[in-house]
Amino acid sequence: MNVKTIILSISKEQLAALPTVTYPGHIVVVNTVEQATSALEIIKRYPVVGFDTETKPSFRKGRTNQVALIQISTGDCCYLFRINKFGFIPELCRLIEDESTTKVGLSLKDEFQVLHKIQEFSPKGFIDLQSMVKEYNIQDCSLQKIYGIIFNERISKSQRLSNWEASTLTAPQQIYASIDAWTCLKIYNHLISGNFKPEESPYKQSQESQ
Repeated sequence: MNVKTIILSISKEQLAALPTVTYPGHIVVVNTVEQATSALEIIKRYPVVGFDTETKPSFRKGRTNQVALIQISTGDCCYLFRINKFGFIPELCRLIEDESTTKVGLSLKDEFQVLHKIQEFSPKGFIDLQSMVKEYNIQDCSLQKIYGIIFNERISKSQRLSNWEASTLTAPQQIYASIDAWTCLKIYNHLISGNFKPEESPYKQSQESQ
């Protein structure tokens, strides 16, 4: 017997029609080891944080750059760790290996792969939204589409290919980087709250299964 299963998927046209998300929190740009140590002491007080990275794009085939920025969001504040300036310090590595702090990100296997080019580590306490959203019938895998389905807003990607190794990050870069980590945390909190109802979504489609 064929059973219709709900799946949620948003088209490019539907996504483009959504209003752009506005970042409501604070941003702290971390440029030194001392600043990083202080920021990490604050971050460790939070049981769950959002996580993301940025890398300067390479326009040469077969060449990739090292991670320049690690973003960690507590919800009301996002810390931008400019590791291209002060390195992948042990304190930051310890947070990534600390299973007592839950870190929420997207496509984490790819994130870890590029970070491993700088230093070896064993990530613990991570939740990958790409796996989590499948439990809520969301078929799309990109952060932009997942956020659009859940919150009916669009994450702008205008700064994605900007220079993340620049001497100073511009305000648009800071906002873009903060939004990526913040939205990961926001999605996670909303899903676990039980307030998201797939069957009520305007992006509902049906798929026949045996």
